[in-house]
Amino acid sequence: MRYVDVFNGDADGICALLQLQLSSPRDSELVTGVKRDIDLLRQVRAGAGDRITVLDVAMEKNRADLDRLLAAGASVFYVDHHIPGEIPEHAGLQAIINTAPEVCTSLLVNGHLKGAHARWAVVGAFGDNLGESARRLATQIGLDGEALAAAENLGNYINYNGYGPSIEDLHFAPAELFRRLRPYADPLAFIAGDRETFGRLEEGFHGDMGMAAALKPMHESASAAVFLLPDEPWARRVSGVYSNDLVNLHPARAHAVLTEIGGGDLLVSVRAPLANRTGADEVCRQFATGGGRKAAAGINRLAREDLARFIDVFCSFYAAHAGS
Repeated sequence: MRYVDVFNGDADGICALLQLQLSSPRDSELVTGVKRDIDLLRQVRAGAGDRITVLDVAMEKNRADLDRLLAAGASVFYVDHHIPGEIPEHAGLQAIINTAPEVCTSLLVNGHLKGAHARWAVVGAFGDNLGESARRLATQIGLDGEALAAAENLGNYINYNGYGPSIEDLHFAPAELFRRLRPYADPLAFIAGDRETFGRLEEGFHGDMGMAAALKPMHESASAAVFLLPDEPWARRVSGVYSNDLVNLHPARAHAVLTEIGGGDLLVSVRAPLANRTGADEVCRQFATGGGRKAAAGINRLAREDLARFIDVFCSFYAAHAGS
């Protein structure tokens, strides 16, 4: 019997797996990648008796490979908060799927484990830009003050590390970052115990966000704003967390952050307004490589000739839904 853990390379996927592995330690094959690498089940080969865990990866994008693995006799435990499409009925599948905008995979795993490692769930929720949900759970477990602020920072730093079109753009490959976090049952113990890793994440985050702070929008209205980042490693790393930062600063406005990724194409991160966390997936799914969830979505590769159409779709959607 083999264990295979498949997880998104962002804070939510990593913190969800940390909770599960802390509750049930196991030697497993890790399958992950940059945050945008979501068709991860295609990498998995498994058969009868093998146990596969899938975290924070859209079932709809992986349905063919999920069917393949179930047919081969593997058992699959699937936890996610993205639009799943049709969930197959199969004796080998246990699925916990919830697409509510205030929920993330780390919070779903926390519920499944009955709060066994809730501090890591708080970190994951902060990383997924679910500040209200993270603080609600933190209050329940008595996490406050400086400790709460440290958990929020760590969630942002882990999430920041997952962005970029290639592993080479990141400070740590997500599997390596997971291994560095894995020895620590408490996120605060990690911060104190692995200063080298935490320091690289913290320094990189603030350096890159400082570069982004000087940017001006290429389009701006009361309901939406679009920012274009240059084809630089710092911009590729910061694209997602910068989107989160913008929507926190301007909660009534939707934001799109576009990053040049070579060949004229663009990587797109979309955040719905905090005041109306819906529609990001509807906008992005109108383009070939788009997907995500209601509050936060993206397009993996937008052709430059589609830029004007994207801006029109994005801005028109949120102008029509302003204040709704």
